[in-house]
Amino acid sequence: MVEPLQRLSPVDLRAAVTAYRDALRAHKEAINRLNVYPVPDGDTGTNMTLTVEAVVAELDGTDDMPGTCTAIAHGSLMGARGNSGVILCQVLRGLCEVWKGVESVDAAILAESLRAASDAAYQAVAHPVEGTILTVAAAAAGGAAQAPADLTAVLHAAREAAQEALERTPELLPVLKQAGVIDAGGAGFVLLLDAFLNVVAGHALPEPAQTADAAAAVAHAGGVASGSHHGEGGRYEVMYLLEGTDEAVAALKEAWDDIGDSIAVVGGEGQWKCHIHTDDVGAAVEAALDAGGRPRQILVTDLEGQVEEQRWVREHQAPADPAVRTAVVAVASGAGVTEIFRSLGAGVVPGGQSMNPSTAELLAAVEAVPADQVVLLPNNGNIVPVAKQVDGLTAKTVRVVPSRSVAEGLAAMIDYDAGQDADGNAGAMTEAAGRVVPGEVTRAVRAAPSEAGPIAEGDWLGLSAEGIEVVAQSAAAAATTLLDKLVTADHELVTVLAGEDADPADAAAVQAWLEEHRPGVAAEIHDGGQPLYPFLFSIE
Repeated sequence: MVEPLQRLSPVDLRAAVTAYRDALRAHKEAINRLNVYPVPDGDTGTNMTLTVEAVVAELDGTDDMPGTCTAIAHGSLMGARGNSGVILCQVLRGLCEVWKGVESVDAAILAESLRAASDAAYQAVAHPVEGTILTVAAAAAGGAAQAPADLTAVLHAAREAAQEALERTPELLPVLKQAGVIDAGGAGFVLLLDAFLNVVAGHALPEPAQTADAAAAVAHAGGVASGSHHGEGGRYEVMYLLEGTDEAVAALKEAWDDIGDSIAVVGGEGQWKCHIHTDDVGAAVEAALDAGGRPRQILVTDLEGQVEEQRWVREHQAPADPAVRTAVVAVASGAGVTEIFRSLGAGVVPGGQSMNPSTAELLAAVEAVPADQVVLLPNNGNIVPVAKQVDGLTAKTVRVVPSRSVAEGLAAMIDYDAGQDADGNAGAMTEAAGRVVPGEVTRAVRAAPSEAGPIAEGDWLGLSAEGIEVVAQSAAAAATTLLDKLVTADHELVTVLAGEDADPADAAAVQAWLEEHRPGVAAEIHDGGQPLYPFLFSIE
């Protein structure tokens, strides 16, 4: 039997963080599947796991206490994902504030650091709510403070108090009680204490729940992580890294309080991770600029679309079909576009222009599909580089077809073969995507020069794969002029996806133009429902 440790060295702390990463990896899907809160910020298990993955990567090469604490604090700040990841970041930074001033961590220092972590987490949240990870962290600190001066005893007391608080979270937060689950962020926090017990006393890390039934798994993992759920929240989750002063952060928080919910801001020394749920994405970003700060690495997630996607996954998830060697995950927005991709066999991640999904969201979708090989269709040039990161983050084989438009993605799906391997599918689907000519119609948000002529704010633009082809005064004019440039005698089919703001009269005008000017080309018009783009064209 291994003699329990009485002090934690930097090496031991790194081992504990690594064990925590391993525990989160094992429990990630159990927590994700129970994430039933009406407005989740991504998948809680995935977000917490990726946050700690960034910490472990940052720890490489550290050998003393100050370096270890700096790596944990910086890695968690830069890697924080979702509200749960942001609050977890602040927990880890609170621990490090105490640890960085000592050579090793004994029982008294550990208890002190747990209190500091709890206090830091509460301070990070604009409107703290009990029944969340905050409650569980506070209980752990309280339990540790009452324990004998022994490292194992402190951890046992903290873990027991945290578990008891976790099981009480449904009594404190009605939405959890209604769903029949405990708080997921709190469950993730308890795993942190399990990881320390693994290193200090040799205790085995707990096994994840083996059921996806929320009601049957209440005692194992939870459904939501936040710490702040006042009000109605908003449709979009906005996150970014803010470079700014303490004064800028104070001004940002004040401005954000008027436009959203689930507000969390963590960091220091000029760098802050900021998180909000809001209906006004522009205002959420502009608030940083108005406060004199500089927002970077901006991530926007459509939470309503995410809820629908998670519902679909829960309803359709099944054991892997041996006939399905390769699954497809596509990025899309709009009810019609989404349904078309699903009808062709793809799982869908909500996103597109102005709403690029994060690596974490793509990874969660890849993990959810019932196949060990996956093809990713980003369907937007900005998302291609993000999609290429996923293969290195999962045990599954992931290949990216670099589709830069919905039209290319749909063309690729026609050549998808579920029985083929990922490499074979990626090759055939990439070739198919290259055969289609995409076109898009949207509206200019600012004045700018272009090769098609000067653009004024509000002008209608026709875009091809080469860039802006048309500047017009109406959506119909932009659409028909673009088609005139792109559709040749060699083409046989034009598929039109009408967006959520498309005028039926404009759609009729497009169809009439094709019948008159390209009579040899078949035309199909579908309700795509996509935002921002009243018309998407796929020309074959």
